[in-house]
Amino acid sequence: MRDLANNIGTVQAVASAVLSATNTSAALDLQGFESAAVVVNTGAIVSSGDFTAKLQESDTPTSGDFTDVAAEHLVGEFPASLAADSVVKVGYVGHKRYLRTVITKNGGTSIAAGVVLVKGNAHERPVA
Repeated sequence: MRDLANNIGTVQAVASAVLSATNTSAALDLQGFESAAVVVNTGAIVSSGDFTAKLQESDTPTSGDFTDVAAEHLVGEFPASLAADSVVKVGYVGHKRYLRTVITKNGGTSIAAGVVLVKGNAHERPVA
């Protein structure tokens, strides 16, 4: 049986925290990997909060170059609104080198959330 942990890369996109405003992650580099998935982990939501998540892509790490990932480049979809105490995973099958996540505050007070990027199909294994 293969060991998964040594065959994937993981990057913390959003440190687990209470978010009270829209959060845009830094650029996440996929160089050296052929696949990716985003995992959003939520906790409590305060004051009927309405928060949404999306994935953006770019050929450069420049903030102004990012655009929303087209639905056909996602495996699965983000919910219309993030639920409390849940986990959402969405795969990426696009061809851009950089990704970033955006958690948007549409209403309410705050959400406890964190995001991890899981990178797969590494060019070199084991992955450090």
